[in-house]
Amino acid sequence: MSSLPLLRLPTSEARLAGLLAELTPHFADTAAELDASGNFPHENLALLHHYGVIAQVVPVASGGSGAGLAEARRIVSAVAAGEPATALVLTMTYLQHRAIGRADSRWPDTVRKQVFRSAVDEGALINSLRVEPELGSPARGGMPATVATRVGSRWRLRGHKLYSTGIPALRWLAVWARTHEPEPRVGVFLVPKPEAVTPGIRVVESWNHLGLRASGSHETLLEDVWIPLENAVDIRPLSAWAPAGASQADIDANTDQQAWTVVLLGSLYDAVARAAYDWIRHFVRQRVPGSLGKPLATLPRVQESIGEIAALLHANQVLLDDTAASTDAGTPPSVIDTGLLKFTTTGNAIRAVELALQLSGNHGLSRNNPLERHYRDVLCSRIHTPQNDAILTAAGRAALAD
Repeated sequence: MSSLPLLRLPTSEARLAGLLAELTPHFADTAAELDASGNFPHENLALLHHYGVIAQVVPVASGGSGAGLAEARRIVSAVAAGEPATALVLTMTYLQHRAIGRADSRWPDTVRKQVFRSAVDEGALINSLRVEPELGSPARGGMPATVATRVGSRWRLRGHKLYSTGIPALRWLAVWARTHEPEPRVGVFLVPKPEAVTPGIRVVESWNHLGLRASGSHETLLEDVWIPLENAVDIRPLSAWAPAGASQADIDANTDQQAWTVVLLGSLYDAVARAAYDWIRHFVRQRVPGSLGKPLATLPRVQESIGEIAALLHANQVLLDDTAASTDAGTPPSVIDTGLLKFTTTGNAIRAVELALQLSGNHGLSRNNPLERHYRDVLCSRIHTPQNDAILTAAGRAALAD
């Protein structure tokens, strides 16, 4: 991915903080251009590989740094504060590395090592392709229309996936599909992305979104894609994926994975809100209306609104830090509690940017300033699974069952 020499991410706290402090403004320099063009941030990801960032969550035994959730959160926050689409692609790779790196992972060891080695050596990215035109998100149930048919010693995949974040640069696709069998099994089929390795992958460049425009979340068509049998890395009867059919090991893995998902996505959108907070503080200090004769920052109502933003972001920091720490300690919150964490932190982030827009007026809505971009980006927090209706329904059902 990169012609730069591969470095290792600094291990000391001070050096890591110094590197992340350099990366944030570097990514911010081209964030507006990437947003306007929708071009994919290849150079940003190449730089992250150069510093060894992409392989941070890869286990130490596989050549990575074995980062926990707290460290992954710091990295995602720093990248997102500069350019959040880059951070989203990185987040998805971190989540996949976490899922397949657990001791109880069902992935074949040889396949798992191949994914990890490519991340360490090449900065190879991986993401899960799950959403489909008819199915929507599989988190709400249903059988995927993407079909894997066993033919001799290989699987043939045919299907259509939406929102394939990072697809312009992904090295691996973890495709959610069903088998063509009398009693279909459902699960993950690992597809190597490069056309030279796996013909039949066609990307439809349809991503033209309100926010996170550089994330390359296009459609992917799988047209007679052939993979080895061992690349059916985790397929089971559909009932085994349902909560009622899950083993305790699966429940524990799901609880840990949701904590990672919510903390990293919460950190990403919190970082966007913090970038908006930095901009509005500078704006009200510098803006001197002729009718006022002094900076807006001197007005009590402005100070109150800035204080409200600070309170929202402080709550986010405490909640995200605490959840990351407890998860790293082996006691992640329940799935219901992490759902409420997502509801709260993303809602706080959106509200923080809305308050900044109220203070800035037309200046904040101008494309000459970054605030309107931060607002468009932070609104994307609502679409990630679990979504607010599912979060609140689950929490309400649990509360009423007590």
